Amino acid sequence: MQNFDLGKLGLRELNSQLHQLSQDTNQTAWTVTNPRGSHAIAAGVDAPVDITVDGSTGYYCAGMNKQATIRVNGSAGPGVAQNMMSGAVIVDGDASQYAGATGRGGLLVIKGNASSRCGISMKGIDIVVHGNIGHMSAFMAQSGNLVVLGDAGDALGDSLYEARLFVRGDVKSLGADCVEKEMRPEHLELLADLLKRGEADGKAKPEEFKRYGSARKLYNFNIDHAGEY
Repeated sequence: MQNFDLGKLGLRELNSQLHQLSQDTNQTAWTVTNPRGSHAIAAGVDAPVDITVDGSTGYYCAGMNKQATIRVNGSAGPGVAQNMMSGAVIVDGDASQYAGATGRGGLLVIKGNASSRCGISMKGIDIVVHGNIGHMSAFMAQSGNLVVLGDAGDALGDSLYEARLFVRGDVKSLGADCVEKEMRPEHLELLADLLKRGEADGKAKPEEFKRYGSARKLYNFNIDHAGEY
């Protein structure tokens, strides 16, 4: 176990050490103490390691994560796991706006609530939120899955492409070109796996969710739909 006191050694030294890790490193378990809301903690990690941040973080924690499993024992500021490629990021508390933005792969789990624009422009990431999400979540989401055990705010899935959205609670409003869709057996199977991997399988059942996706009316410009662009 590698114990790193961020209050004493600083963010630059932490990320420098993490960036030097190789595929066959034996330094596979890290604990970061005294984060004190610092920004960009464990950003750009590219190694199969486990990192626990013992406290809340600021902007862009675990951004561009690849391979690593990063757990935040607290809440996360804006842009947690932004542009994540693979691995997993688990936030035990709440997450601020645009969590998982542009994420291309991997799994983001938020045990509390997520603010506005959760999963904006997601490109393959899986996001499981145990609480609620704010407005404009999954805006222009291209692929991947967003699972919400609570409620969703205004304009969910605005200008959506082919991402799948599963919401257990109420949706305040749907964005342009986002519609409710049939929940077929393959979606129930997919959702059961996401809930299990998202540490939420004991909190909800797949049958309790509704599925939302693209109506596919905005892929190409059509004068009849001009008011929706």
